[in-house]
Amino acid sequence: MITTSQSVAPYYDGWRLSQERLVERVSELSPEQLGLRAAPHLWPIWAITAHVAGVRPYWLCHICKEPGAERTPFAGLIDQGWEDDLDHPRHAGELVSALQSTWVIVEECLERWTPEMLQDKFPREINSRIQLHTRQSVLIRLITHDAYHCGEIAQALGMHGLKEVDIWTGRVPEPT
Repeated sequence: MITTSQSVAPYYDGWRLSQERLVERVSELSPEQLGLRAAPHLWPIWAITAHVAGVRPYWLCHICKEPGAERTPFAGLIDQGWEDDLDHPRHAGELVSALQSTWVIVEECLERWTPEMLQDKFPREINSRIQLHTRQSVLIRLITHDAYHCGEIAQALGMHGLKEVDIWTGRVPEPT
């Protein structure tokens, strides 16, 4: 068992806050609101949210060979995700469940991984070429990916006069 002081989890604690804010905001959205887009050619909010959730098991389980994909709605989905089937919109409950179940994988990796493990390399084949990714590069990819798409969701909501996803507010102070 890795102790908390050996784990990288404390260094990525802020990521959990943005996950919580995304889950909270998505849970409040109606099917019509989840169907909103920032532009006609862009994904609807539900597809962006599904993409955020689906990318986590792709990188952590498929590429980094971590367990857990089978506990998510994306078990077996490597090449296609929910966002690839725009004729099958997902509702808030499905999206929240997907975000939460894939977040468990993130948390387990952060708890299990040590600083020494962050430079371990994993191959990924794209267009018949091999790319090498480290655990550290995958974490940075996922964090920035979440933030990028939360920004897309915030923009789509704001353009339609709705409250955005605000992942930047920090912790709420404990009552004294």
